[in-house]
Amino acid sequence: DGCLLNVCPHGLSWCMHRERERETERKTKPLMTEFLVKSTIISRYAFTTVTCRMLNRASEDQDIEFQMQIPAAAFITNFTMLIGDKVYQGEITERAKKSGDRVKEKRNKTTEENGEKGTEIFRASAVIPSKDKAAFFLSYEELLQRRLGKYEHSISVRPQQLSGRLSVEVNILESAGIASLEVLPLHNSRQRGSGRGEDDSGPPPSTVINQNETFANIIFKPSVVQQAKIAQNGVLGDFIIRYDVNREQSIGDIQVLNGYFVHYFAPKDLPPLPKNVVFVLDSSASMVGTKLRQTKDALFTILHDLRPQDRFSIIGFSNRIKVWKDHLISVTPDSIRDGKVYIHHMSPTGGTDINGALQRAIRLLNKYVAHNDIGDRSVSLIIFLTDGKPTVGETHTLKILNNTREAARGQVCIFTIGIGNDVDFRLLEKLSLENCGLTRRVHEEEDAGSQLIGFYDEIRTPLLSDIRIDYPPSSVVQATKTLFPNYFNGSEIIIAGKLVDRELDHLHVEVTASNSKKFVILKTDVPVGPQKAGKGVTGSRRPEGDGEGDPNHIERLWSYLTTKELLSSWLQSDDELEKERLRQRAQDLALSYRFLIPFTSMKLRGPVPRKDGLGEAHGMSAAMGPEPVVQSVRGAGTQPGPLPEKPYQPRIKISKTSVDGDPHFVVDFPLSKLTVCFNIDGQPGDILRLVSDHMDSGVTVNGELIGAPAPPNGHKKQRTYFRTITILVNKPERSYLEITPSRVILDGGDRLVLPCNQSVVVGSRGLEVAVSANASVTVTIQGSIAFVILIHLYKKPAPFQRHHLGFYIANSEGLSSNCHGLLGQFLNQDARLTEDPAGPSQNLTHLPLLQVGEGPEVILKVKGHQVPVVWKQRKIYNGEEQIDCWFARNNAAKLIDGEYKDYLASHPFDTGMMLGQGTSREL
Repeated sequence: DGCLLNVCPHGLSWCMHRERERETERKTKPLMTEFLVKSTIISRYAFTTVTCRMLNRASEDQDIEFQMQIPAAAFITNFTMLIGDKVYQGEITERAKKSGDRVKEKRNKTTEENGEKGTEIFRASAVIPSKDKAAFFLSYEELLQRRLGKYEHSISVRPQQLSGRLSVEVNILESAGIASLEVLPLHNSRQRGSGRGEDDSGPPPSTVINQNETFANIIFKPSVVQQAKIAQNGVLGDFIIRYDVNREQSIGDIQVLNGYFVHYFAPKDLPPLPKNVVFVLDSSASMVGTKLRQTKDALFTILHDLRPQDRFSIIGFSNRIKVWKDHLISVTPDSIRDGKVYIHHMSPTGGTDINGALQRAIRLLNKYVAHNDIGDRSVSLIIFLTDGKPTVGETHTLKILNNTREAARGQVCIFTIGIGNDVDFRLLEKLSLENCGLTRRVHEEEDAGSQLIGFYDEIRTPLLSDIRIDYPPSSVVQATKTLFPNYFNGSEIIIAGKLVDRELDHLHVEVTASNSKKFVILKTDVPVGPQKAGKGVTGSRRPEGDGEGDPNHIERLWSYLTTKELLSSWLQSDDELEKERLRQRAQDLALSYRFLIPFTSMKLRGPVPRKDGLGEAHGMSAAMGPEPVVQSVRGAGTQPGPLPEKPYQPRIKISKTSVDGDPHFVVDFPLSKLTVCFNIDGQPGDILRLVSDHMDSGVTVNGELIGAPAPPNGHKKQRTYFRTITILVNKPERSYLEITPSRVILDGGDRLVLPCNQSVVVGSRGLEVAVSANASVTVTIQGSIAFVILIHLYKKPAPFQRHHLGFYIANSEGLSSNCHGLLGQFLNQDARLTEDPAGPSQNLTHLPLLQVGEGPEVILKVKGHQVPVVWKQRKIYNGEEQIDCWFARNNAAKLIDGEYKDYLASHPFDTGMMLGQGTSREL
């Protein structure tokens, strides 16, 4: 109406004609008939294919553009265009060192550019003939990173118009088991950094989720009406899936396939390491307004999150360096309040002295660590935020990097955040790469505060430092990085490599790391054979000529991770020869595995005539990645589930001196080659003193009984077993151990919980605890005392059976001559047999001729006691060995010092001495 009445100076007919032309243009804009995305994620490695089909309804040729946002960490592996009856196939080739080397088709071309935060945009333009069709197929791969305890897979759903057929399908296969899975509401910007307070309105409309223990299928298939309700322009947003997998406190999840392995290491239930952290905040003039206000608010939140064992300081910098305190401060309510006041009064002014601020922060941290001798038991961090380039002081990028690297010496990790479009992000990226940190970019329109909080959340809880993961050099080659400065809670360490021998049965793995006061050692032998790829595990094509067909997802993962590390090393290196060597290695690997990286280029080959069926599936064998698979990816012939662990073989020989079963005691006297046995019929809940040497070696062992009904037709009214063994070690430092059939709790200042169904070894200042999965726990103290606790489990226990423990003394050299307890009192003694004065002479060397428990009583002389005993046979070591022993009846009344009640402890860690040896009771 406005056109007819007010605007048209050329007359009614002309105006109506233009309106018809505009309407025609709108009607004949190329129509998107289909937009499909399919992702298959196998063990965190994602294969994604995008299919887009368009129709030119106009009576003339039309330019069209296909564009897709992809994650910045992803590698494009394939691109194919169908224009009318012609096929244009993407080919990954070398990129010449000179710029502008990309070969472009005269009218059909592809380009990449930076997209929203964390993404890049892939674009392809083409000309569609009149009344003809076009189809685009794009494939990319990425390894999902674990952050804040979740993997996140994000798919951009931005077809730029409503589509007649729109579908997103994601298949997830995780053989360890899917622990949690959620589909978030659609996001139209990537301001998700905080990870807190996410919209909980649920998945987008039409989303269907089907899952079992190890497999999930998610489909998002909105109708045109549902699309229009979300966004009329077809920009729906990001379809985001977050999930995590089952994991135990152990050496991690190791998977092997066709000669390649991947190791996922993400321990939990560890005490956090103390943080020494300096917050370095840009307060130059360019930070004025919203940026500085949001940053201050975020730092207020972060300061309240610091732990009591942390130390911190604050630096504001512009053309001057303003330090809150010239030393690190303990975290107290007063120091947090004072820090907030200092931040509140920061005002924006002046230039940007990045070098000076970093040098001052590093000096603060180095000074604190040097004077407190806690370098190996804490983590030193700098959180550095700026919105600009260096303008004051040292402004040369290479010198800033060199100065920082020399000052930090690998002991300080620098985490950088760049805000806005004017920041020197390449400098920040290199600062973090070279100093064991991470970097994040915050776009101008985004909330800097929430991004800062989200970034801090990822690093707020360091659990391990100086992590080293070793595999036998004779078994593994070309492994990715195996040294890591820190492990933060909620993240994950991933290593991949090649196996020398594809027929290898077990892969030995050792992890060493520092955690607070402990030096942690984890060891295990992982079953790895036979290794055969399962049906449908097919990444992009293997280079032609090797005759082996498609590789498996673990090989793709290894090549992805290796290429990423080569690119990172290239970025860090300042040596031209080294950079060229790294560039060539990365390029060769990328060409072999069809990765589009900065050193490779995609050329469009064609056109070639279209073959039958290409309209539906051209190029998809390379582009689609693996079909959904449901079988195990650990190896052929096994179903998804926990890997069987090879029992850890203790390095120490177990002696016969033990208590096991209901409970049956055995004491070995090696000098006289005699073995004595006895029973103790205690009550459920009783805590028995087994070894009491608190005053000398500092070691106490107690065992708590659990009751069960007696078997039918038995002579006992009930059975008792040991359900808990507790060990107190008082020297050189106090440590408490509580062992049950399901877990081991080690508390030496920091509490460590180890499940008994995973093999693991931990060590701490003279104390080593080795768990052999579902078999035993070996405790070694100062190298001269060793106990082995056998774990007895029943798949389907009878009413009279209970999961229980057996206690064996493997090495008693370090225990003193004053040692006592039901077992301890015999460790430094000897015994001998005599005939019963009232009985006939009996040849004691022909005992097997007797019936067990029959024959004459003989007298055992031990510790001044004369004890009647009879010959008996007992099974020990979980029934694997039968021994001959001399049995003392009546609850060993004449054998042990005192009586049963003297051996009852008041609590699991009671160290009380008895029988004239003192009465100390303490925790």
